[in-house]
Amino acid sequence: MSGIVMTSTLTCPDCAKVVTEVMPMDACQYFYKCTGCQTVIRPKPGDCCVYCSYGTVPCPPIQAGEGCC
Repeated sequence: MSGIVMTSTLTCPDCAKVVTEVMPMDACQYFYKCTGCQTVIRPKPGDCCVYCSYGTVPCPPIQAGEGCC
């Protein structure tokens, strides 16, 4: 999977806290607990993971054109 970006900057939809995270290579992350407000965020309808909904870069499976988990 060359050319795949492994980090994405997430922005919490509740408190707007911004944090850069390393994404899992072979899995979608459906839940993410915000380090600011402690809210557990989930993907928007139609998105496979929190990175695709709230990140600056979609998850590695989507980047690779494989679809999501």
